[in-house]
Amino acid sequence: MNNCNDPNPKETTSKYYRTCNLPKRFEYPSWFHGYGTERQPPLHPCYRTTSGDYGRYPPNIHSVPTSYYPHVSEFTNFLSRFGMYRNYSLNTGLEKPRTI
Repeated sequence: MNNCNDPNPKETTSKYYRTCNLPKRFEYPSWFHGYGTERQPPLHPCYRTTSGDYGRYPPNIHSVPTSYYPHVSEFTNFLSRFGMYRNYSLNTGLEKPRTI
């Protein structure tokens, strides 16, 4: 497995697919590590789940996205300058008795 400092990685996503605005972590999927295939000793089959199979294998050049458009939070940043909304309306609900 390659590490992030390797100047000549073996496979890149752009070799196989047309990419757009792709961060390096998707361009070089061999840099991903920490998946279930590297576990020593392997997990006992009785404790495996089907949902765990999804994240068991690290991404490869065919499973990473070919385009990346990060989330822009301009709206949230604009609203956060003014604080949370406070409701000043009259509370007409009955209070529930507290039981111990």
